Amino acid sequence: MVQLTRIYTRGGDKGKTSLGDGKRVPKHDLRVDAYGTVDEVNAVIGLARLHTAGSTADQMLMRIQNDLFDLGADLCIPLPEEAADPEAEKMALRIESGQVERLEAEIDSMNADLEPLKSFVLPGGDPAAAHLHLGRTVARRAERVMTALAEAEGVNPEAIRYMNRLSDHLFVMARYLNAQGPGDVLWVPGGNR
Repeated sequence: MVQLTRIYTRGGDKGKTSLGDGKRVPKHDLRVDAYGTVDEVNAVIGLARLHTAGSTADQMLMRIQNDLFDLGADLCIPLPEEAADPEAEKMALRIESGQVERLEAEIDSMNADLEPLKSFVLPGGDPAAAHLHLGRTVARRAERVMTALAEAEGVNPEAIRYMNRLSDHLFVMARYLNAQGPGDVLWVPGGNR
């Protein structure tokens, strides 16, 4: 378990930060950008949860938020061939296939109750759904950063799968919540000409 006794360390005052294996890198390092963007997704989900309290959707989102901390932990420790401290890999928390499979099962369950799409969906509708649409766009950005990182350094493939599936999950959940309320806001091509 993590125990934080001090919030500030002054260690980053010169533009560098430490990865989970102790290696110092610039704060704009692609790996730091990846787990920082994952943290943004988590923050947006926190906003969505303000509107889902007590629901099954809220329970799913709470599990996802915890998974996203796991994902950040995964990303902050490079894979073994790059790790500065091999001992850190033994303790590394990695995303596993079961976490991806849970997202897939939840997507399938929610999607089974939805009408097929007849147009693209505009972000909006229920307040929770609007936040989830924002979350899915940030998740897609996180995925882009993670895949760029994977071209330069090792990244757990399950971490990339998780983020890919998460954006789908947030999209389907937004539709699911809108189906119980105001409904999806659909794109009308050329509708304002």
